[in-house]
Formats: sequence, C-alpha cells, structure tokens
Amino acid sequence: MAMSLKLDALEDLPRTPASDVKKLGWRGVMRAIARKGKVVVTNHSELEAVILSADEYSRILHALDDAGARHASALDTLRQRFDERLASLQADDASERLRALMDRPTTLGGKVKAGDSH
Repeated sequence: MAMSLKLDALEDLPRTPASDVKKLGWRGVMRAIARKGKVVVTNHSELEAVILSADEYSRILHALDDAGARHASALDTLRQRFDERLASLQADDASERLRALMDRPTTLGGKVKAGDSH
C-alpha cells in the first residue's frame, strides 16, 4: 500500500515560542503536538526547530520508503532494458546485424533525414 507524502510548508505549521516551551514544559509541548501532530518552535520569531509526534515521524518515514521503492523499481526497469540492449550489441552476430541494417534502403515516410540536403 503506497502512502502519499504530503508535507506542510514550514511557514504553515503551528508555532510556539521557545519561551512557552520553557514556561509550559515538556507536557505543554506534548499537548500542543497531540492536538496538531507537529509544532515549530520559534525564538524571537525565527524558526528554530520542528517537533513531531512519533506517529507523524513514522508516517513520514513510511511514505519516504514507499517513494524510494517506487523510484528503485523504475530504475530497475530502465537498467534491465539497458542491459538487454547492451547484450544484443555484445552478441556474436551484432556487427553482421548492424551492417545488414545499414545496407538496407531507408524508408523515411515523408520525413526529412537529418543532414540530408536533397
């Protein structure tokens, strides 16, 4: 099952100033995270840190793993196609097949052949 990875922009995340973190303590921060899933800690309005719930962090890791697997699968497919084409060029009869292909008249089907001035 593929998970979609939709991450909020840093600017769109809920914020809490570092002074509130100090004042409310860890329990206060965790209450905010329980409500919102994540929170940005600011210091003098500058973004300093993002605190995520363990569930949110796990969700992100799973989505990234899924995305990586999809990309790896696509890369494996391309690698397999390349290897098949390379193998055909390395076959014993490759040079004869290429010469036979080049010796045949070219059918352009009304298209201009690059470099042809006729």
